[in-house]
Amino acid sequence: MTTTLASTLDDAALSLLFTGARTHNGWTDEPVTDAQLQQIYALASLGPTSANCSPARFVFVRTPEGKQRLAPALSKGNLDKTMAAPVTVIAAWDRKFYDKLPTLFPHADARSWFTGSPEAAHETAFRNASLQAGYLLLAARAVGLDAGPMSGFDKAKVDAAFFEGTDWTVNFLINLGHGDASKVFGRLPRLPFDEACVLA
Repeated sequence: MTTTLASTLDDAALSLLFTGARTHNGWTDEPVTDAQLQQIYALASLGPTSANCSPARFVFVRTPEGKQRLAPALSKGNLDKTMAAPVTVIAAWDRKFYDKLPTLFPHADARSWFTGSPEAAHETAFRNASLQAGYLLLAARAVGLDAGPMSGFDKAKVDAAFFEGTDWTVNFLINLGHGDASKVFGRLPRLPFDEACVLA
């Protein structure tokens, strides 16, 4: 039986995801549960990737010990807010994502598309993992959490602290929790359609 989905989201849903959503820099003490993190990943994993390659990997740093491992890699401007956030996601990608393709894309020999071309593997992994991290951010908002994506860290230190001896490498970080509205900055301008888009 086919389920018919609504053709558009209502204004409340659009506000939750986009128009009312903001990047958060401060956090309340309300916790984020492991069940919520599992729900967020389950939603994000459904977003499309090329050949269903799904190269993103996520480390949900939510213990004091985990935060102390992450702290030396953070820039001064990101340290306090990251230590205060209930969860910090290390959004990473797997350099050997193609080893999972026999399971994820079983109807073709997709693994062989990448094993002979490091350039194609890198481009595919980085592009699709970035896309998946964006899905994760929206999934967090969809279940009522706030998010604060960040650069501003030492990539080598994050990789050494969390991914030594693996094929994973960090892309960027996302703080998750219930945001403190008093610490939200004013919304910055966006480019208008005519400056950022071309109709061809």
